[in-house]
Amino acid sequence: MAEKIIIYTDGAASGNPGPGGYGALLKSGPHYKELSEGYRRTTNNRMELLAVIVALEALKFPGSQAEVYTDSRYVCDAVEKGWVFSWEKTNYAKKKNADLWKRFLVVFRKHKVKFHWVKGHANIPENERCDRLAVAASQKAKLLTDIQYELENE
Repeated sequence: MAEKIIIYTDGAASGNPGPGGYGALLKSGPHYKELSEGYRRTTNNRMELLAVIVALEALKFPGSQAEVYTDSRYVCDAVEKGWVFSWEKTNYAKKKNADLWKRFLVVFRKHKVKFHWVKGHANIPENERCDRLAVAASQKAKLLTDIQYELENE
């Protein structure tokens, strides 16, 4: 049986909207991977959600067991309280970030994922590392374009 993958994620935006980034850390047995990227104009919630998506998309085997630790109530509650599944049934009517929630559900359904909320800036080393990755990504000289966000918010 494959080992459980432990995932920590965080998102950041300087201004909301503003330059933003995400950071993710994946651990399984001796394996360790960090992921991050920055965007020129986005929101904190989009980066929090994108961090989870990118981390889950990095899993190599369908059906992987993953434990996701996030300081985002937005992401954690949407999944653990079942809100996102209700939003899906209404085609995300009047919901922000529908593009990312759709992408999330595709990858979420490929694995066995459990979410855990952790308090941000509470000296949890992995969460602090993800915060540093997200902030550093948001400050890179060359930032990507969050195309869907910019199209919807011009």
